[in-house]
Amino acid sequence: MAGGAASGGSVASDTYKNARHWLLMPSWLVLGFFVFAPVCVMVIYSFLTKEFRGGVTWEPTLAAYDQFFFDRGLFGDADPTLQWTYIEIFWRSIWQAGLATILSLLIGFPTAYYIATRPANTRALWVFLITIPYWVNLLIRTVSMKFLLRDEGPMNNSLLNIGIISEPLQIINTNLAVQVGLFYSYLPFMVLPIYAAVDRYNFTMSEAASDLYATKWATLRRIVLPAVKPGVIAGCILVFVPSLGAFLAPDLLGGAKNFMIGSLIEEQFKGNAGNWPFGAAASMILLSMVLVLLMVFAHQQRRAGATT
Repeated sequence: MAGGAASGGSVASDTYKNARHWLLMPSWLVLGFFVFAPVCVMVIYSFLTKEFRGGVTWEPTLAAYDQFFFDRGLFGDADPTLQWTYIEIFWRSIWQAGLATILSLLIGFPTAYYIATRPANTRALWVFLITIPYWVNLLIRTVSMKFLLRDEGPMNNSLLNIGIISEPLQIINTNLAVQVGLFYSYLPFMVLPIYAAVDRYNFTMSEAASDLYATKWATLRRIVLPAVKPGVIAGCILVFVPSLGAFLAPDLLGGAKNFMIGSLIEEQFKGNAGNWPFGAAASMILLSMVLVLLMVFAHQQRRAGATT
């Protein structure tokens, strides 16, 4: 029987051996055209020279990267100094994305745990309610959030009528508004992976821990969290990465004083006054940072797997 099973498995695995490359061809074409080709274009553009009316001229240069990191004065003839303007925008993007990830985790984990512990016949309804916002375009949702938070919006009017505040809260065009927009936009990206992980969790382990007189906090910290850690990490990545490059929330809710790196990149490709090489260079710097973070995370996961 064992030999027959092994033989059957070998036959099954060799069935499409000769056609394997042809079967994968559509996937490789899609990845190449929609993923690798745009990245390659951005890499090439980042090393070209800005054309006066927008676009590029095919003259290789490092001017775009130099402009991002160094300030050489208005006419480019001064001694180079660090370009703190773009570095501050980059740093603002990092801490805004990190804070949005932390807030999403603090709200998303209890929400996902609650949904996963509901009766099986109601879980689909809760997941349905979580995904409803994604039926509407992100632009429309962000504009709606701006209407809600504005000085004469429903939130301020309600607080004024109740008497909690005496004058409208100035939320729009602040870092707080950007944070609210990011949190609102990407919270489901945190909830759904954690829900999937908790849904697969064996709750008899929590019952066993309770029988051994473990506190609820100890059970959560030592048993539940390690078991659902892959879902938590996936959720953090799915929130942090798009938040880092977001431009709708900073543009519509943050104003000109709360630029993020996504807004900076977007501005370089708008109209004839844009700087395509600089926008491409900023995109490559952002992409490189994300790839480094993912590689560090993958390395740590590999080491953790090796130790266990």
